[in-house]
Amino acid sequence: MSIRIVIADDHQIVRQALKILLESESDMEVVGEAEDGHSTINLTRELTPDVVIMDVKMPEMNGIEASHLILSELPRVKVIALSMYSDRRFILDMLKAGAHGYLLKDCAFEELARAIRLVITSKTYLSPAIAKVVVNDYVTTHDPRARDSGISVLTRREREVLQLIAEGKRTVQIADQLHISVKTVDTHRQQIMIKLHTRSVADLTKYAIREGLVGLEN
Repeated sequence: MSIRIVIADDHQIVRQALKILLESESDMEVVGEAEDGHSTINLTRELTPDVVIMDVKMPEMNGIEASHLILSELPRVKVIALSMYSDRRFILDMLKAGAHGYLLKDCAFEELARAIRLVITSKTYLSPAIAKVVVNDYVTTHDPRARDSGISVLTRREREVLQLIAEGKRTVQIADQLHISVKTVDTHRQQIMIKLHTRSVADLTKYAIREGLVGLEN
């Protein structure tokens, strides 16, 4: 049987290229494509693929939050992060979310194919550069001077609201997208500002960009 794969990436050309490469493998089949975290979750629920190849930074909901929600609901699905970012924050947050692998987009396709076949056997694959970051983090966690990103004080819902605020969504839009009340959005925003010691939406946007929740193009 073929390994059934969903590709999640907000760049269409990346999805198209990956699909061509993956379907050139006799034991792999791309069953769906998604361009943001929400559509990835919905597609995964619908198709229950074996593997989701997940970009880390996507609009609406990033790959970290999407991975956490997918794996909480569908633990048999394997998630492999494929990202251009080797930053410690992204790597560790993806692994904490339950990702089974993390590769960089400059890797050879053969490495990605190998990672897919490996995670299907319930093993974890980290590219050498990523493994080095993980090892270094393990060493530095014993240093009392080492601190986590300030964003770690936020709940998952607060991080989701923060990303949408930074993407320029209005309160009503956020409420509609997350299926919560406008008052609840306002409460989350106030709590985020208190926790992050910020005073305005502009400050929150700068913070989200600095922490990598959104890119400058947003």
